[in-house]
Amino acid sequence: MPIADILLKELTAAADPSRAPAMQAYMKSAMPFLGVSAAPLRAVCKRVFANLDYPDAVAWRDDVLAIWRGAEFREQRYAAIELTGTRGARPFQRIDALPMYEEMIVTGAWWDVVDAIATQRLWQILRNDSAPMRQAMLDWARGENMWKRRSAILCQLPAKGATDLDLLYACIEPSLDSREFFLRKAIGWALRQYARTDTEEVRRYVSAHENRLSGLSRREALKRIGG
Repeated sequence: MPIADILLKELTAAADPSRAPAMQAYMKSAMPFLGVSAAPLRAVCKRVFANLDYPDAVAWRDDVLAIWRGAEFREQRYAAIELTGTRGARPFQRIDALPMYEEMIVTGAWWDVVDAIATQRLWQILRNDSAPMRQAMLDWARGENMWKRRSAILCQLPAKGATDLDLLYACIEPSLDSREFFLRKAIGWALRQYARTDTEEVRRYVSAHENRLSGLSRREALKRIGG
């Protein structure tokens, strides 16, 4: 039985359908929910994916996209993202996985799926294939798709002291004047996260760009440090 079918069977068994309408309403999702909350979903994924052993990245990507594209319920898409993060997938976080993540970001087009991919998987690719991934994120940051722009801004969220500041600021720059909430929020979030590593640098950046940063971005950036 295909892994996508096994997964749906297990998710359905773990679901509480009475929870589904509220979950769908909270997420403002056109795609319905089964009613599987986060902890049971992770447990199902851990069990279903436990013995998978992919011979290569192509086979792994095929399974991820089969689950993603065939999803009838939002939890299936969450599970596809879980499959991208299994231990066995670590060697596959290379630049050739980016088209898969790009499809998931563009077709997912909402913060719950986009942010999980941007802040976890894209960062892994940036570490493993820095030069081509850096260029890709610069291209995304300048592009028309808002979710790809957001992803480029957030792709270094876990980086801490390894943050490439030139890349971070270059990814923020094209969106500084945007009125889009999700871009303003992403700018503030990325700056706030880096402030954990270098408070003064974030204060300096906010001060230097005070005429272009939105109030939301500024508040988010300085939330824990003041200034």
